[in-house]
Amino acid sequence: MSLLRRTYADGDQLEVAGTPVTLKVNRRARRVSLRLDRTRRQIVATAPSVRRLDEAAAFARSRAGWIAERVAELPQAAPISPGMLIEVFGQPVRLEAGPGRARWIEPPDGSTPRIAAMGEGEGYTRAVTLVLKKRAAAVLGERTAFYAGRLGAAEPKVTIMDARARWGSCRPGIRGGLASIRYSWRLALAPFAVADYVAAHECAHLLELNHGPRFWAHVRALVGDERPHRAWLRAEGARLHAFGRL
Repeated sequence: MSLLRRTYADGDQLEVAGTPVTLKVNRRARRVSLRLDRTRRQIVATAPSVRRLDEAAAFARSRAGWIAERVAELPQAAPISPGMLIEVFGQPVRLEAGPGRARWIEPPDGSTPRIAAMGEGEGYTRAVTLVLKKRAAAVLGERTAFYAGRLGAAEPKVTIMDARARWGSCRPGIRGGLASIRYSWRLALAPFAVADYVAAHECAHLLELNHGPRFWAHVRALVGDERPHRAWLRAEGARLHAFGRL
């Protein structure tokens, strides 16, 4: 065996065409394959076994052109600036410059809500993001309480995060303590029904810490067919993650 041969491990990364490529083992896979992780903006090269990770790495390098094309199709970073019209849980919201602390403004005449914040560039982005995080915490916290009640489960602690890998996660309570659910604040940029589905999904984990038939039965009892919501997140997730990035 050549001493110069590189042996890869599950989870190793390399770079091809300026794009991170993560090597993964999936023992159910029948062949080496590539896929684009739109949320993380990286390529995943999958092999059926650890022994074939070298082959997966070589295959990724041979498809440099394909990788560059797929990454170029992803949404570009979308900086935040005054004057933008965005959607928050499906509702149009206008961004504007304004003095004082960043805040959500709900006009009494029922016109378009506004987010007013000071600063420019990164400072303005941080201020608007803080308002969106608070909005996400309020709405998703309320929906979590609602669905936990529907399931007969204790209301969990809710926190907001900015993870690329998951829209939500559920951690069971330890030694009789409360369970906790974390949500990506970027769900505030999704339609309400989509974000509501994620809340129902995570609450179903309060009863079933898996994705088996009983888990999906709970989800469907709460929100009906989950497939359109999951499809929306797959199609639009990269755009949500591009929002506010410089």
